Amino acid sequence: MTEITASLVKDLRDQTGAGMMDCKRALQETGGDLEAARKLLREKGMAQAGKRSTRATNEGVVLQSIEGDIAAMVAVGCESEPVSVNEDFKQFARSVLEGVEADGPEAVESLEGARVEIVAKIGENIVVRGAERFEAASGEVLAGYVHPPANKIGVLVKLAGGDAELGRLLAMHISFANPRFLARDEVPAELVAEERDVYMKLPDVVSKPEQVREKIVEGMLKKRFFAEQVLLDQAWIHDAAKSVEQVLAEQGAKVVAIRRFALSE
Repeated sequence: MTEITASLVKDLRDQTGAGMMDCKRALQETGGDLEAARKLLREKGMAQAGKRSTRATNEGVVLQSIEGDIAAMVAVGCESEPVSVNEDFKQFARSVLEGVEADGPEAVESLEGARVEIVAKIGENIVVRGAERFEAASGEVLAGYVHPPANKIGVLVKLAGGDAELGRLLAMHISFANPRFLARDEVPAELVAEERDVYMKLPDVVSKPEQVREKIVEGMLKKRFFAEQVLLDQAWIHDAAKSVEQVLAEQGAKVVAIRRFALSE
C-alpha cells in the first residue's frame, strides 16, 4: 500500500479543494491512488449535493455584466449569509457569470461538476437559480441594475431607442415594482376574467346601480390590477405622476425584453 504522506494529502487537497481529513480518508480508502481518491471525493460530493438539494437557497448573490452588445446576469443561491460572502462561493458565482456571458444560459449545465464540488467543500446547498443573456441588435440598448448592498435582486433590460440611463432607471423600477407582465396583451384572458368577477362581487360595486357596475369594475381593473401587475401601466417610481409607458414614449423608447431575478422570492 502506498504510504499516505502529508504531501500526497496536500496534492489531493490542492486538486479538489476538499478538507484535509476528507482527502486523507479518500486516499486511505483507495490505497493511495490519487486519481481514484479524486473520483471517490467527487462521488461523495455528488451524494452530499443530492442530500442537500431540497434545502432553500434564499441567500447568495446576483451578478451581471454588460460589455458592448452582450449583457449577462446570473443568480446563484446558497443557504446562509456567511456563505454568500465566502470567497470560494463568490469565485464559483463569477465563473457562472463568465460562462453565461460567453455561451448563454446553456453554460450552466457544463458547470454542474464545479457546483457539486463547491457544495461538498462548503457544506451547503448551492444552486444556480437563474441565468440570462441578452444580445443587442442595431439601435437597441442594454442596461441593468443590481440592488445594493445585498445584491440579491437584479434586472436586465433591453430597449429599442432610449439610452443606457433610461434603461438603468427602468431596471431599478422593475427591481422594486416587480411586474408580472410587460403589457396588457400579455395578461391571460382568464386571469383578467377572474379579477373582473372578484371586483363585480365586492360590496362597493354591488351597492351601485347595475348600469354603472361594469364601468366601476373596469376602473378597478385599471387602478388595482393592471397598475400593479403590468409594467407599462405601473406608476414610474422616479415620478409617480407618470406611468412607465408615458416615460418611455417621451424618450422614444420601447421595451424589447426584461428579466428579473430575486433570491428571496
